[in-house]
Amino acid sequence: MLARTARIIRPRAWQLPARAQGAPAGALVLTRTVFGLLLAGICALAETLQAQSNGSGGQPPAAEAPYPPVPSIPAIGVQNTNYLHVPASALGPSVDPAKGYRRQDLGQGLYMVTDNIYQSMFLVYDHGVVVIDAPPSYAPRIPQAIAEVTTKPITHVIYSHSHTDHIGGTRSLDGRPIIVAQEETLRLLRRAADPNRPLPTVTFADRYTLHVGKQVLELSYHGDAHEPGNIFIYAPAQKVLMAVDLVFPGWMMWRRFAVAHDIPGVFAQVEEIRKMPWQTLVGGHVARTGTHADVDVQAEFMGDVKQAAAAALATTKPGEGTDPRDAANPWALFDNYIDRVATKCVNALVPKWATRLAAFDVYVWDQCFAMEQSLRID
Repeated sequence: MLARTARIIRPRAWQLPARAQGAPAGALVLTRTVFGLLLAGICALAETLQAQSNGSGGQPPAAEAPYPPVPSIPAIGVQNTNYLHVPASALGPSVDPAKGYRRQDLGQGLYMVTDNIYQSMFLVYDHGVVVIDAPPSYAPRIPQAIAEVTTKPITHVIYSHSHTDHIGGTRSLDGRPIIVAQEETLRLLRRAADPNRPLPTVTFADRYTLHVGKQVLELSYHGDAHEPGNIFIYAPAQKVLMAVDLVFPGWMMWRRFAVAHDIPGVFAQVEEIRKMPWQTLVGGHVARTGTHADVDVQAEFMGDVKQAAAAALATTKPGEGTDPRDAANPWALFDNYIDRVATKCVNALVPKWATRLAAFDVYVWDQCFAMEQSLRID
C-alpha cells in the first residue's frame, strides 16, 4: 500500500534538477553508464515479472514490498497536522506589524531590512544610498526604512541574482538608480522580460568593486550553484557578507537545497563561505543574521544528507518486492526504488536533526529526493 501511495503523493524524481558537471567527492555516485545499466536491469526484471504474471491464471501473486519503516515525518503531499516547534535559536527580533519590516544596524552605514522572511540591505555613503535586493514583499517600504537614517537618494541597486522573490520590487524604489549585476543575471532577465525586474545597467563577469564615496562593496561570482549569476556581496569595512539562498541560519534549507540549479555547486559555495573572513552573514531569508557557527551547522547537515542518501543507494535493491502488476511499467519500478531510498535517507536523519533545525519536517523529504538524484547523475 505504501508503495502505491508514495507514487501518488510526491513529485517524480525525474523532475529534480541536475546540471552539475562534476560528481561530489566521497559519495556513492552512479555514472550515466551505470545508471543506464541499472535501468536496463529494471526493464529485464519487468519482463520476468510480466511473464510470471501472465502464467498465473490471471491472479497476480501478492507482492512483499520491503519498504523501510515509515518515517514519523509526513512525506511530500501528506498533510502535516502537527509541525515541529521552531527552536528559539532560529528566531530573530520581532517585526513591528504596523511597519511591516525591521531595520538592523550592521555598522558604518550598512543596514539590513527584513520582514523576518526575506532580507535585503542598504548602504549609506557620502552622496546617496546603495540598495542590495528589493524583495516585493516589502520593497515599497525600503524608502521608508532608508528615510529613518538619511534623506540621501537611492543611486544604485545591486541584484544578488535574477529571482523575482528577491528583486521583483525594484520598480517601487525611488529614482532611476544604476543597477549592478553579474552578466548571467542580465541574460536571465532579458529572457524573463519582467517589467518589475529592470535590466542591469552595469554588469561584470567575475569580480566588481563598487566604490561610492568612502564606502566599498566587493561583488564576486563563484559559479553556478543556486542559479547562474548568484553573487557574493562583501562589505569589507563592516565585515558583512551577503550570500543569498545558500545558508539559512538556524533553519532547514528551502526545498531541494533551495531549488538549487547545481547541487554540487551549492556544497562548494557553502564551503567557500565557511572560509571567508566575515563576521555577519546576511542570507536573504529567515529571521536573523548568521554566524560562522550557523554555516558550520548547515554544512554538517548537508554532509549528513549526502552520506545518508549514498548509504541508502548502496543498500537498496532496484525492483525488490515490486508488484507484478507494474511489470510493464519501468518508471513505476524505478519510482518504487527511489521511494525506498528516500525513506531510508529520512529515517537516518530524523534522530539527529529533527530538533536542531527549524522546519526540519517541512523539507527533509525534498532534500533526500534531491540528494539521491544528484548522487546518481551529477
